Amino acid sequence: MPKLLIVIPCYNEEEVLPATIEKMTALLDRLIRQKNAAPTSRLLFVDDGSVDKTWEILQQTVNENPLCEALRLSRNFGHQGAILAGMYDNEADIYVTIDADLQDDPECIAEMLEKVNHGAEVVYGVRRERSSDTFFKRVSAQAFYRLMHLLGVNIIYNHADFRMMTRRVVEELKKFPERNLFLRAVVPLVGFKSECVYYNRTPRLAGTTKYPLRKMLAFAWNGISSFSIVPLRLVTFAGFLISLLGACFVLKIFLNYNEHGAVSGWASTVTLITLFSGVQMISIGIIGEYIAKIFVEVKRRPFYIVDKKISPSAPQNKKQTTKKARTKSGS
Repeated sequence: MPKLLIVIPCYNEEEVLPATIEKMTALLDRLIRQKNAAPTSRLLFVDDGSVDKTWEILQQTVNENPLCEALRLSRNFGHQGAILAGMYDNEADIYVTIDADLQDDPECIAEMLEKVNHGAEVVYGVRRERSSDTFFKRVSAQAFYRLMHLLGVNIIYNHADFRMMTRRVVEELKKFPERNLFLRAVVPLVGFKSECVYYNRTPRLAGTTKYPLRKMLAFAWNGISSFSIVPLRLVTFAGFLISLLGACFVLKIFLNYNEHGAVSGWASTVTLITLFSGVQMISIGIIGEYIAKIFVEVKRRPFYIVDKKISPSAPQNKKQTTKKARTKSGS
């Protein structure tokens, strides 16, 4: 029986946590009783710098629930950092990552385990459809996945961060040194045999989404710029195209001058200058984004810093001897 670790990142989830803890505890207890998971399997809640009562709820839960452990980060490191902290700082045979709002169906974990038992190293949780989303979110999500594929990024359509991985895959993930980590594309990049499990997404049990439009756009751009150099090539193509248009415009001015003896068209000239200036600024901005990523990478700052870890066998307020600042290499 494999030791199962279900990693649940939490950020200001005080409203939904009680229901999540109850549902996930019942699920894990059933898997253990059915001998699909070892008795040492655990639910690991990662508090990603919450400012509400999330940590207090987790402390009380760990004291009362032997299947739960909790990890607290020193500040908010983001969703991807919280997932990595949960996986890299704990030993298990099989890892599952799922969001605290339980919009992804946790009952699929049993089916995921069956696929792992039949040789899969990675099992992706994939949404069947997006009828529960708003029109804007549905259209923007479809555009994002199609754009990623168009730019040459290998990503699973309609898959977020609900997945199961074996220890072997997690150990290989630790070898990826980049700081701008986009797990949805990195995990397929690792390789190994993979399968998909399909489910219908449900509304949040409580609370509000932690990914408003601004964060969604930033997340999408991070994924594109971390895995594709096509935007840079488009800048080069735009430069050649604009140069060609400029040459044509100069030729037109020359012909008009020979025919009429004067050059008119102040409005068209200003329009062209404005258009070309805008394209130049956008191009410089795209190049700047890639340079900024280089700036972040060379600093090699840690993905996360662990403040506390509590488990049923550890004192509630016991701090780790040293605060861990792990990198992907595990150093």
